[in-house]
Amino acid sequence: MPEPHGMQPQAPAPASPASGPEPARALLEVRDLKTHFPVRRGAWGRVRGHVRAVDGVSLHVAKGETLGLVGESGCGKSTLGRSVLRLVEPTSGSVALDGVELTSLSQGALRPLRRKMQMVFQDPYGSLNPRMTVGEIVGEPFAIHRVASGEERRRRVLQLLDQMGLRADAYDRAPHELSGGQRQRIGIARAIALDPQLIVADEPISALDVSIQAQIVNLLAELQKERGLSYLFIAHDLKIVEYLSTRVAVMYLGKIVESAPSETLYRSPKHPYTQALLSAVPVPDPDRKRSRILLGGELPSPSAPPPGCPFHPRCPHAFDRCKVEVPPLYDLGGGHTSACFLNENERVLAVPSPR
Repeated sequence: MPEPHGMQPQAPAPASPASGPEPARALLEVRDLKTHFPVRRGAWGRVRGHVRAVDGVSLHVAKGETLGLVGESGCGKSTLGRSVLRLVEPTSGSVALDGVELTSLSQGALRPLRRKMQMVFQDPYGSLNPRMTVGEIVGEPFAIHRVASGEERRRRVLQLLDQMGLRADAYDRAPHELSGGQRQRIGIARAIALDPQLIVADEPISALDVSIQAQIVNLLAELQKERGLSYLFIAHDLKIVEYLSTRVAVMYLGKIVESAPSETLYRSPKHPYTQALLSAVPVPDPDRKRSRILLGGELPSPSAPPPGCPFHPRCPHAFDRCKVEVPPLYDLGGGHTSACFLNENERVLAVPSPR
């Protein structure tokens, strides 16, 4: 079955503007979230340390907006997304969805709330059960939550397939009979089946051909406009994040080091790590020269993070204070925060770093 084609990127629907570092009532509020994994060694499997995959993250997502989350591989982005949905159990901290605290709920009490929050996974093949047909995969949420059955369920599934730009004959096909882009559309259809409020999209286009990526991004933007969805959009592609996101948060070694409205962050990044990331974005103009900021060394291990600022071993501007003291998140105004001592004189209010 051929991919829908002829689509070109179009501007997504306007989302609510960022009103500052913390809105009066966000759909998703994450406070000081930590997810640590024990490191066991020896014959007895004793705990010798912890991998601090997420180490004190606070963020919010307003209704109808997209928060882009960027950073290098291994910085904890995917673990953060899964921890928010409690697909991975967080070690500590708070996650509230529409005012309801999720971390203290039992699995039974959490189950009805899963209708409000869903995930689109990175691998469009590995996330689909190869033993099930497309109709069974997309219809599974209706069966689990006892929303529809029989012909009503089939009608709703076909309606979702049509909305994804897929023909009705996909209903009886298996995932391996579809292309990567079509499989990702099935994953998105499954995620929106129960009309959720929040979708965590974990690099939903990174495994797709470039020609298909724009189609999936346009589809996500259209769904947001039609259904009022909120996205936590995790990605490596900074240009896609700029295009789709209302606000952007930059993650490094389990921590948020900078966040700002999308236009502000791309126009005036303040943290040296953000500046280095943006300097690597290709510019489609052969006559325009850009100075690339090259970072030395590798991303430190989250099981043994460096003292002080986690970025100081690779930072071209690091000084002695950076090696011993963790910088707080400085509020630079307009919803722009940066965890760097270089921004200390620009701060409006220092937000203490999570302990």
